[in-house]
Amino acid sequence: MEVFTSNSTHCHALTWGAIGSGLFLGSGKVIAQAGPAVLLSYILAGLALYVVMYGVGKMVIHQDNHKTGMAGVVAPFIGDHWAHFADWVYWSTWMAVLIAEEAGVSTFLAMLFPGIPLWVFALIVAVLGTAINLWSVRAFAETEYWLAFVKVAVILILIALGIYLVVINDSHLGFIADAAQKTSTQSTPPSFAPHGFSGILTSLLVVIFSFGGSELASITVAETENPKVAIPKAIRGVLVRIISFYVIPIFLFLHLLPWKEVSNPDAPSPFATIFARVGIPHADKIILVVIIIAIFSAVNSAIYATSRSLYSRIQGSPTYVGKKLGKLSKHQVPTNAILVSSFVLFVGVILSAVLGDGFWQFVAGSISFTITITWIILLVAALVLYFKQKEVTNWFVKLATLVVLIGLSTVFIMQIVTNPWTLSVFALVICLISYFSYRKKKA
Repeated sequence: MEVFTSNSTHCHALTWGAIGSGLFLGSGKVIAQAGPAVLLSYILAGLALYVVMYGVGKMVIHQDNHKTGMAGVVAPFIGDHWAHFADWVYWSTWMAVLIAEEAGVSTFLAMLFPGIPLWVFALIVAVLGTAINLWSVRAFAETEYWLAFVKVAVILILIALGIYLVVINDSHLGFIADAAQKTSTQSTPPSFAPHGFSGILTSLLVVIFSFGGSELASITVAETENPKVAIPKAIRGVLVRIISFYVIPIFLFLHLLPWKEVSNPDAPSPFATIFARVGIPHADKIILVVIIIAIFSAVNSAIYATSRSLYSRIQGSPTYVGKKLGKLSKHQVPTNAILVSSFVLFVGVILSAVLGDGFWQFVAGSISFTITITWIILLVAALVLYFKQKEVTNWFVKLATLVVLIGLSTVFIMQIVTNPWTLSVFALVICLISYFSYRKKKA
């Protein structure tokens, strides 16, 4: 029986869904951590992601039988145990993403409609996201398409406006320092990396979190009508999207606004600042609505990812729970798996109330740990394919994959050393549970 049938548009909807709070909420945070050197963080992480996705594409294309989930992609190359580990780590990552994004959209809704308790907005987000995913794959894809269209359109408008402001070199509106400002700041030239290499590494926590989600293409291989066409097409667009929707906006923020102003935690979103200074009325409200749409889009994609990953891991289990979670509705969606995954949204409301303003930063940091682990596993699996079947690719791709693997391993070690121990412990617990929960299937 064919499950979750879709097309390439579905794959693209998932990829656009990855653009969420990492860009709209995280841009100011990473600039504060790394200064202008944050551009280097985005470029390096983007290149690493492209190499990872290229490897995923090769693994998908060189498999005759496509199985759902992360495990279905990597199991033929690294074995069932490590495939099980990768799938559960990835599932737990998206469960944490659900909490982070749901808390974010609830907070911004409260800003837009003050006086209403956060739990009301959280309930709306949880019910709406669950309903969309329960209905059908087509409903998810269509909703995600339009949500993505809105946020992408705003980013493109910002890019066009920013380039125009750079070209006209306008200091009247506060963009591009005038002669007097330049003279007053000549004695203190700005530093490219004011916090050194450690600042760049710290910023990678949010940058990797921002890029996390593009791996969704590997989960949807069994749901596309022609994965050998859809997946490579989606992968080729990854690098273009990263440059267009992350590197260019961050560059414009740094060029048009003093980086210390952008990184001020009390300052409005850089998007709102730029739109407001050019005289767009109610720019802060407009950008608030866009941010809400963007983050809800990420919630929508996260529900899809977690439910499908859970379904793929539990499918075929002889246990009562396995049979329940592996059940499909008449629309061919895993209803119970979606309900289990969506339940974490209600847990997230409680946790966000306990941890307060620092909750998003904590969850984003822990997510970047597990995303890094997932990327490393995908690279190892790709290297196994490359060396087993030498005709798959050339020596340059093998070398690039090996270099990125070493680089990501180094970043992961440095993340453990330089970031709060609570993040490391949280990631370690997830990894231990994922690894030791494996049970070899009986013949």
